[in-house]
Amino acid sequence: MNSLWTYRDDVVSSTGGDVIGYDVDAIDGSIGKVDETSLAADNSHIVVDTGWWIFGKKRLIPAGTVTAVDHDAHTVTVSLTKDQIKDAPDYDEGALLDDVSRDTYDSYYGPYVG
Repeated sequence: MNSLWTYRDDVVSSTGGDVIGYDVDAIDGSIGKVDETSLAADNSHIVVDTGWWIFGKKRLIPAGTVTAVDHDAHTVTVSLTKDQIKDAPDYDEGALLDDVSRDTYDSYYGPYVG
């Protein structure tokens, strides 16, 4: 099983470079743009600004769900559906990603990574 908070081996070599502003594609379509990233060890993730799609909400998406990064097309692809992202926990920009909030993301996203 892949780690939820680590980029997959087949993606890690392509994540180099800044992906902020890249389009994010779910399994069933575009969901927004990368607003923030973290490459911290065992805590890698992207934050997606969904814009109008779910009324300006942001979603933190763990790196383990990223399946591809295309620097030429400026896209990041994730292994989630739009509804899975829409139903994910709200991202609080002011909150730290501590053990308690990380447990919430682990519980939600864990079944989608494998």
